[in-house]
Amino acid sequence: MNDLTGKRIGFVVTGSFCTFSAAFAQAKRLRESGAVLTPIFSEHAAGMDTRFGTAAVRVAELEEICGKKALRTIAEVEPLGPKSMLDVLAVAPCTANTAAKLAHSITDTTATMAVKSMLRRQKPVVLALATNDALRGSAKNIGLLMNTKHYYFVPLRQDAPAEKPASLVADFEQLPETVSLALGGKQIQPVFFS
Repeated sequence: MNDLTGKRIGFVVTGSFCTFSAAFAQAKRLRESGAVLTPIFSEHAAGMDTRFGTAAVRVAELEEICGKKALRTIAEVEPLGPKSMLDVLAVAPCTANTAAKLAHSITDTTATMAVKSMLRRQKPVVLALATNDALRGSAKNIGLLMNTKHYYFVPLRQDAPAEKPASLVADFEQLPETVSLALGGKQIQPVFFS
């Protein structure tokens, strides 16, 4: 991983609650590498209590890692791109629902507005996908995004092929390296692994 000292990274969290711990561990690594992180939560990620923890605790946890209050509304994230407040945006985890909206330019959540705001300035957006539907209905949306400029993908693998044959999850351990390469306009390889 290249030196990320001073790099301004927006860290967007969407659903896929079971991957929050893995994503937050990488936020911590990014912060320890010298990056300046801005936490951003989708409405569902910031508002739903699940078997993986309460929303308030998860928001507080990422705010502590980042050392900043989380952005949680469309109005708060809209200026990120126009005011050039970030160098790169990482959506970790990125649900299939968010990916579908991005593939079709639907901007109706805090997460999708944060991405749209960054793309306005042609800045890199890193997606760490986590979905049980990646190799079925969501495959076309993932394919569209893979062929769209300024999107970069954290490498993906099948997480439980026997039980969930259509499921893919990002290797969150590779998030920092993916971000580092995306800042230079490069996609980490390989994108898919077993």
